[in-house]
Amino acid sequence: MPKKDGNKKMVICSCGYKSKEVAEAKVSEQVKKEKEIEVIEEEQEVHPITEAECPKCHNKEAYFWEVQTRASDEPPTKFMKCVKCKHIWRDYS
Repeated sequence: MPKKDGNKKMVICSCGYKSKEVAEAKVSEQVKKEKEIEVIEEEQEVHPITEAECPKCHNKEAYFWEVQTRASDEPPTKFMKCVKCKHIWRDYS
């Protein structure tokens, strides 16, 4: 690292090595540029679509998925989401 020893500028290493007087010392660093994160503003559904009537708007199509909300010996709960109005409800049939 560049240091001053009295009124002389020197380059001194942590191991104890001292260089002769240096008129100018330059320290440089290269920073690797990272990719920017892409932001997707619209929501994209990944669930399959089935025929089911929405209780809110009466649309005939809905996305569906299943979640094990109770004990493992109980059947999973089926959730539905309307394609049109995005209303979510449970299907117990």
